[in-house]
Amino acid sequence: QAQLVESGGGSVQPGGSLRLSCVVSGSILSSNTMGWYRQAPGKQREWVALITRGGRVNYADSAVEGRFTISRDNAKNTVFLQMTSLKPEDTAIYYCNTVPFSRAYWGQGTQVTVSS
Repeated sequence: QAQLVESGGGSVQPGGSLRLSCVVSGSILSSNTMGWYRQAPGKQREWVALITRGGRVNYADSAVEGRFTISRDNAKNTVFLQMTSLKPEDTAIYYCNTVPFSRAYWGQGTQVTVSS
């Protein structure tokens, strides 16, 4: 039974926006810092953003901070990643997982493609 299910990806032009969602089993969300990760073609999976149980956030680097916003809705068991001003280099499969990640929680991810 899937415990983390990502959705919301798609194809957009540079400068566009997407909002990713990750529905998380309640016990996982309430007990963990959650994060978004991404894997671009031919590259290793990398961490993008995290949010603690208390709502503190952190982003991997200046390349995404200011354009991406991570949030969580504990009542809906969902973690979000709002992405704006998207660039072609943001093209990747996006995954959510705990931070640090658990191999058991990797889902199918959601594809984000940024292209003109």
